[in-house]
Amino acid sequence: MDITIGVRQVARELSFETQMTPEEVSAAVEKALGGGTLELSDTRGRKVIVPGESLGFVEMGEATPRRVGFAGP
Repeated sequence: MDITIGVRQVARELSFETQMTPEEVSAAVEKALGGGTLELSDTRGRKVIVPGESLGFVEMGEATPRRVGFAGP
C-alpha cells in the first residue's frame, strides 16, 4: 500500500510503501491525532515517525506495479 503524509509547515510530502493494512494505518493515524506520534514502517524496514499535532493529511492508496520497458498501455 502506498502512503503519502503531509506535514504542516513542510513543503515536501513523505511518500513510501508499506505492508500494513488500511485498517492498521487508520488506527495508527487515529491514535496519533488523539495525542501522540504516528509511527509507520515501510517495506524496507525503515520507520517513519511524525508528531500527531504536525499531521496535515494522510493519503492511502493501492500500490501500483511498476512498468518496465517501452510497451504501450
